[in-house]
Amino acid sequence: MKRIRNFCIIAHIDHGKSTLADRLLEYTQTVSAKEMQAQVLDDMDLERERGITIKSHAIQMNYKLNDEEYIFNLIDTPGHVDFSYEVSRSIAACEGALLIVDATQGIQAQTISNLYMAIEHDLEIIPVMNKMDMDSAMPEEVEDQIVELLGCKPEDIIRASGKTGMGVEEILNAIVTRIPAPKGDPDAPLQCLIFDSVFNSFRGIIAYFKIMNGTINKGDLVKFVATGKEYDADEIGVLKLDMMPAQSLSAGNVGYIISGIKTSREVKVGDTITHVRRPCNKAISGFEEVKPMVFAGVYPIESEEFEDLRASLEKLQLNDASLTFEPESSVALGFGFRCGFLGMLHMEIVQERLDREFDMNVITTVPNVSYKVYTKKDELIEVHNPSGLPDVVLIDRIEEPYIRASVITRSEYIGQIMTLCLGKRGELVKQEYISGDRMELIYDMPLGEIVFDFYDRLKSISKGYASFDYHTNGFRPSKLIKLDILLNGESVDALSSLIHFDNAVSLGRRMCEKLKELIPRQQFDIAVQAAIGAKIIARETIKAVRKDVTAKCYGGDISRKRKLLEKQKKGKKRMKQIGSVEVPQKAFLAVLKLD
Repeated sequence: MKRIRNFCIIAHIDHGKSTLADRLLEYTQTVSAKEMQAQVLDDMDLERERGITIKSHAIQMNYKLNDEEYIFNLIDTPGHVDFSYEVSRSIAACEGALLIVDATQGIQAQTISNLYMAIEHDLEIIPVMNKMDMDSAMPEEVEDQIVELLGCKPEDIIRASGKTGMGVEEILNAIVTRIPAPKGDPDAPLQCLIFDSVFNSFRGIIAYFKIMNGTINKGDLVKFVATGKEYDADEIGVLKLDMMPAQSLSAGNVGYIISGIKTSREVKVGDTITHVRRPCNKAISGFEEVKPMVFAGVYPIESEEFEDLRASLEKLQLNDASLTFEPESSVALGFGFRCGFLGMLHMEIVQERLDREFDMNVITTVPNVSYKVYTKKDELIEVHNPSGLPDVVLIDRIEEPYIRASVITRSEYIGQIMTLCLGKRGELVKQEYISGDRMELIYDMPLGEIVFDFYDRLKSISKGYASFDYHTNGFRPSKLIKLDILLNGESVDALSSLIHFDNAVSLGRRMCEKLKELIPRQQFDIAVQAAIGAKIIARETIKAVRKDVTAKCYGGDISRKRKLLEKQKKGKKRMKQIGSVEVPQKAFLAVLKLD
């Protein structure tokens, strides 16, 4: 155990942690030159295309220092705020962390929030300044920022470059000397923490775990504490680039277990594995349950694919424990699921993965957040969907979730960013200079306001320099109303939204104008209306496509033309009564992206 080191890499998005991980794997010869490719741990197509890490990945390396062989378990983590749950799981399985800061950009919001998470778990932090080979690097400034943030000595900071491999040996030596070996007793009853799982169509569910205490051998009868199910450990082993089977693993190690589990409900991330014969007294207090921030309905395009969608979501949930879902139905879209996501990027990624990995075509409704509705009888109702809102006369007050947002940016963009935050009903808590011309703004804002386009607009205002991070900050009463969109007098429940009273009229207008452009013209006039309760606040009319019935009358009495027009008018009226209007998928998506 003295020679095991478990560590993770934490950084803001795009600070070069996956590239640095490549260099560590190369240096320790874990990955041969033939297998080597850029960002070797990002094995999903989506991760490579977008250049972001979505999943945390575990891999074992061997390193020799002073004639002693050390085992390193590296867990690479995502940097985007929407995947912070993955980071919290990796941190729970480690004793140390490499904190990587881009020497050209300095400390960003997500760096700080991930760092606090690591400090809460008492991890040993090794600060690394990456991208030192670039001409735009500012080592002295960034060094001051790190010293101020961590309270470490300047000589503790390792200067490195993931591209050229500079400083890699120093990092590996620091991992041995600075990060403590895992604590635990190999002879105590078995206690393993599950931190991830994947689905394999041939072998069932593979769970990744870290052994806190005890020893597990191949063929042992084990029990999963939370579900109470018992299994044989058919295969255990360690994670290199591929899985390497082993006969036994003891405390401090990170490995995997295959026990022929078929259904995804039987493996919970954060669960404890123990022996049936000699169980541990209590389960490991794992990481907190994830709280989804953004809710959206996901519906199959073909209604008979409902069960396939359920199976796909269950398999996806194994690999992404922060996804939650429950069945729901809609008048316009039939049966589907109400899914909870950590943010808009997370929602986009889940949609893409459903399409690529499971070949599921889905429609996603307008995303919204969960509200607390108090009735006049003082009952509390949680509303995830505007259609679940009780009648207006029964509502006493509605409370919406607030977040504490931290924006780090250069001082030249402060004015525009403040305007953006105030437009989203933000309240400034404090602003302070971190270093030089970099400022941190802290705002309290309603979560519902940042769900749509806040992040994109923040990036474009600051030319990509502002970084954004947030955490929930309770509920507050708010003046919210339900905005309905009506097509020919019928409400489209997939387009209705809960919105603040002040923004309702302008949003209603914009939605009507957008739908007028996107809904194809029919044989009859379509009225597109936005309504609050019974009051119509905006209207657009999609004109009918009509045949010129009077074309064959080229003379004669006017009454002949009138007769034909009257006949057409009656037909249109009848058509309007029985005709239904289809809202195309691109109209749903365009309404989400209203700026």
